Amino acid sequence: MRQSILSVLAGALALVALPLQAQDTGLTRLSTSDQGRGWEAVGRLEMGRKSFCTGALIAPDLVLTAAHCLYHTQSGEPIEIGEVEFRAGWREGRAEAYRGVRRAVSHPDYVYRGRDQLDRVAFDVALLQLDRPIRTIRVTPFETADAPRQGDRVGVVSYAQDRAEAPSYESGCEVMNRRGGVVMFTCSVDFGSSGAPVFLIGAKGPQVTSVISAKATMEGRPVALGTELAPVLPVLMEQIASGSDVLNRGGSVRFLGGTQGEERREIGARFVKP
Repeated sequence: MRQSILSVLAGALALVALPLQAQDTGLTRLSTSDQGRGWEAVGRLEMGRKSFCTGALIAPDLVLTAAHCLYHTQSGEPIEIGEVEFRAGWREGRAEAYRGVRRAVSHPDYVYRGRDQLDRVAFDVALLQLDRPIRTIRVTPFETADAPRQGDRVGVVSYAQDRAEAPSYESGCEVMNRRGGVVMFTCSVDFGSSGAPVFLIGAKGPQVTSVISAKATMEGRPVALGTELAPVLPVLMEQIASGSDVLNRGGSVRFLGGTQGEERREIGARFVKP
């Protein structure tokens, strides 16, 4: 699994630490109710008072986001679930619904060891169970889809530090590659929108096919890395159904496999610190 992931990212790829936000290029700000119609199930996840991520409702009480959002950057310790709030369709100071989170599960193979670990991208998804379902005709949970194919066009809806009061939509991103549970897109992302849903849009409307995990550059071109949803979501759903509350303990914030220099040589990537 690890070698397959790294082969996708080898060469001129530089990984940039998260959380993420999408840049202005190619973005449409969904400032009004008309512009945001149909996207109300994308919401802002308040991670205490200091940060936020993006999440997407896939059932009345289930939100998808990036697993690394649920850990403190410096210590690697899990964030208290009681500090997390989902604001569905947050726009200009108001949300369609506000909900707390009572449980969070991450994939058994995901262990937080810092924000710039390439071999964690394939498992960087968490599923949050809300304290109460969201049942309103204005907020319709999204269906999920199988992984996109190379060359497919996808869209991303996310919040970000410089556009935190309304979501923005980037359409027409191209799937550059998919291997080992990691999907590479031409979407332009940056600090603030970790966990943003990646959509395939077809006859059934928008369906979530991936979750944004990281930003990178390939040969000087900005790209985004997402987690392939289909292999990991059934595991998370099973954990939720069993009543588990399985958020893996964070490890120390270090590089896997030795020193920073050793890891850089192994993967052929250059980590860029914020």
